Amino acid sequence: MRLLRRKVDSHKGDYGKILILAGSSRFSGAALLCAEAALRSGAGLVTVGTPASINRVLIKNKIKEVISLPLAETKAGTLSLAAFPKIKFFLKNSDVLIIGPGLDNHKSTYALVRKIIQESVLPVVIDADGLNALSRHLNILKQHKGEFILTPHPKEMAVLFGVDLDYINKNRKLVAKKYAKHYNSIIILKGHQSIITDGDRKFYINKTGNPGMATAGSGDVLSGIAGAFLAQGLDAFSAAKYATHIHGLAGDMAASDKTQMGLIASDIISRIPDALKKCS
Repeated sequence: MRLLRRKVDSHKGDYGKILILAGSSRFSGAALLCAEAALRSGAGLVTVGTPASINRVLIKNKIKEVISLPLAETKAGTLSLAAFPKIKFFLKNSDVLIIGPGLDNHKSTYALVRKIIQESVLPVVIDADGLNALSRHLNILKQHKGEFILTPHPKEMAVLFGVDLDYINKNRKLVAKKYAKHYNSIIILKGHQSIITDGDRKFYINKTGNPGMATAGSGDVLSGIAGAFLAQGLDAFSAAKYATHIHGLAGDMAASDKTQMGLIASDIISRIPDALKKCS
């Protein structure tokens, strides 16, 4: 992997500045998992924008390397549309955006997601509630000027594109290729042997991973890895492909220690360096 080779005279700016918009009062851990995964995958600088009331969680959990960005929130403890001006300023000094993990489903939060994606030109990884916010507003994907990676599991895919879930599960390759091509995106359709495609000539079926990774936060980890690879200069398809492989490989290594039953998302993060080393 080209991104593993670093210049002797490197500095953190060489490896990308990521802005992660994630977390809510109900799902504060999602932001932390995504951020730590991005850092362990080589990102140079990671800023995490969360509702102001949960910003202290970042400090309490002591991920010292993360820059925390407290933002305006709704009464429900989710990011508010009122946070947009501050976010817009930080986007100007970022290389990659990750949006969605743990945001929850407040209408003001969804409006914020849509506005950011509409106006941002950065490469972006969209996951979880970031995907749900775009349901019935798919024209926004065509308006986004930068590369983007969508990371749905089948149920999120069904909600996002209004497709029957059973049909998706029976036609995973066809569905992933169709919607990736239509919206000029890279799609990671997650699940057993995740599918990564641009809908045209680029298509990859991932063979790493195990059932123990079907656990809360695993998708947040994948988003962090994909964002880190984008930030280090990979194109969106390559970033998605290698992120999915490394994510699964780290999960396999973690399962060998913890068992599949005992595996949790933070175990996957702990083995990312080992997975990277094996691929170097």
